[in-house]
Amino acid sequence: MTDLAWIDAALASARPRAVAALLRYFRDMDLAEEAYQEACLRALARWPEQGAPRDPAAWLILVGRNSGIDAVRKAARTEALPPEDQLSDLDDAEAGLADRLDEGQYRDDILRLLFVCCHPDLPATGAIALALRIVSGLTVAQIARAFLVGEKAMEQRITRAKARIADSGVAFETPGPIERAERLGAVAAMVYLIFNEGYSASGAEAGAREPLCREAIRLGRLLLRLFPSEPEILALTALMLLQHARSAARLDGEGQVVLLEDQDRGRWDGAMIAEGLALLDKAMRHRRPGPYQVQAAIAALHARAKTAADTDWAGIERLYATLERMQPSPVVTLNRAVALGRLSGPEAALDLIAPLGERLDGYFYYHGARGAFLDQLGRAEEARAAFVRAIGLAGSAAEAAYIRQQLDRLSQPK
Repeated sequence: MTDLAWIDAALASARPRAVAALLRYFRDMDLAEEAYQEACLRALARWPEQGAPRDPAAWLILVGRNSGIDAVRKAARTEALPPEDQLSDLDDAEAGLADRLDEGQYRDDILRLLFVCCHPDLPATGAIALALRIVSGLTVAQIARAFLVGEKAMEQRITRAKARIADSGVAFETPGPIERAERLGAVAAMVYLIFNEGYSASGAEAGAREPLCREAIRLGRLLLRLFPSEPEILALTALMLLQHARSAARLDGEGQVVLLEDQDRGRWDGAMIAEGLALLDKAMRHRRPGPYQVQAAIAALHARAKTAADTDWAGIERLYATLERMQPSPVVTLNRAVALGRLSGPEAALDLIAPLGERLDGYFYYHGARGAFLDQLGRAEEARAAFVRAIGLAGSAAEAAYIRQQLDRLSQPK
């Protein structure tokens, strides 16, 4: 790993705790973000020579807090600026920092911040987008991709959400039990989007973004402490565990994606699968089905298959059909088409996704899947056109490389 890569990974991992603590301190989202960015700049200047501090999050909180205080003083123009050497001379301060910061306090800041961002005064999609930007530091482009909207539209959505919070004076205190229950659905959705941002990374980004998966699972477990009998939170945590259990096998040595059917299942994490299956069983005993339970049940069928040939595609197709009824979405239908293609062939899959063309025209996986179905039917020219469209929508070098392989194969003489 290069110097910049390990610093990026450390900053990405520390960001949720650092920003949450800075927001608790300043109670101003823009100021907290600016303070964190200043701390990151100082980390980039210091860490390559001095190495990472023992507790990167604590270091960023202290440096960011000093930077934010400095910014407030400059804005107020009521006090002289502190000497620069007092702001930058942090070596001695860092040694005792862990003792001064309450570990338990700033860990819980993240969960509190999630519930604050998911305030009912904000539209659900705006709240989730805001939380992804503030808590996880995802770029506007990454968030827009997750919501299947354009960057400009997403930037406007986030700006409106921040202005709404600033104008309405949304409290930054921990919401009470009733407020937490009301906001739970939006918080759960946000946690899963954080997980997916880590899980969908490949290539050079895979290592740096993997902490997002672990952070999302940790947040899921924290939610379980607050809602130990909520089946959808049990299922959400199970879903993330069952998917993350495949991490060691889903990328090759160069960070390229290995399809599920080609993965070495001996490298799957058995303990993580067992924990996920136990949580799912516990969720289903409540007999209150929901979308996360269905998705976790799909992941469980994959996890229980000893080989790719053992996969229960009929069960998976039925579960996706159930999910379509609960939570209609063109992406869910596309996933169901993959299962249907295994059961009834590529023509049936193409028929199922045909009506989705307009809605998913800007979606990489739609064109990639369509190209694969056409290829299986021997319709090479149409498959090539679909793959060319897909490669133009690839969100990473690994996705583009995979599609390039399909195009190269189609170009080879039969």
